[in-house]
Amino acid sequence: MLSKRTIIGIIIGSAIIAIGGFSLISHIGTITINENYVVAVGDSTFYTIPAPNHTPQHMEISGDAFDLKLESPSTGLQIPPKNSEKTMESFKNRIDEPLILDWVHLADGETKIKIQNTGDSELTITGVLIRSSDPIWFTYDLMVIISGVIIIGFSMGFTLRKPKGF
Repeated sequence: MLSKRTIIGIIIGSAIIAIGGFSLISHIGTITINENYVVAVGDSTFYTIPAPNHTPQHMEISGDAFDLKLESPSTGLQIPPKNSEKTMESFKNRIDEPLILDWVHLADGETKIKIQNTGDSELTITGVLIRSSDPIWFTYDLMVIISGVIIIGFSMGFTLRKPKGF
């Protein structure tokens, strides 16, 4: 016969294992990020988007004036173009008509984006970015599952014999 503490430990451990398993399954594949960010006057922001091959990306930037540098893996979208001597491309008067960037990753790798607000108003960045899952999440999810197994293991010890102090 199982004791109350053993049953409680099995229930709690099973719940923790289920949470870790669900999280592990949800972190497989790509992650879609809906970006909505505001850059203050004079500030800059950086994006690094690791994504697999054939992953579509979409970004809209609206503001008074800004500088942009975008490097996509392989021969993908490059702003400014690779054969240009510029280090950044300047855009002006994009409040009413935002700059729309649509590109596809032509190879596994990272797109690197640097945006510097050079205007007199805030800069608004919106978009849908699809990225690869970070491998560290696999480790975190595995640790949660192992914790659930350990809780079940300790609670099973209450069935065999009652430890001193309990």
